[in-house]
Amino acid sequence: MNMFQVIKDQFNVPFATHTGVEITDVADGQGTARMPQTETSINHIGSQHAGALFTLGEAASGAAMAGAFAPVILEVRPIAGKAEISYTKVAKGMITAQSRTLLPSTELLEKLNTDGKVAFNVAVDLTNADGDQVAQMTVAWHVKKT
Repeated sequence: MNMFQVIKDQFNVPFATHTGVEITDVADGQGTARMPQTETSINHIGSQHAGALFTLGEAASGAAMAGAFAPVILEVRPIAGKAEISYTKVAKGMITAQSRTLLPSTELLEKLNTDGKVAFNVAVDLTNADGDQVAQMTVAWHVKKT
């Protein structure tokens, strides 16, 4: 089993799991997650709640971060330091979040090895089942050697 599969299989954030978030793919600096619409994920107008969408996007960004640091993931402490989200369309049904680090993992790992820490952004696109963008997000991650 490769390290990306191990990360995907072990990715367990209780609150994200509570909202129905499932990590579906982890790769080098990339992550994908999805979340179905349920009775507990909706808002007062029957669409996906903004907080649930935020949770989905943050989880997908964490998968991209973990994928970028796969060779050393057990030797680092990652923290999401800041996040910005823009809701672009009413979100209904299954929502998919695709994320990617804005710098290549080789550059991130080099900075980590040189400085003992690195800060970088992960971009996330959230889309509905028709492929329409419902939100976009940027998460600023801080990763430090333990």
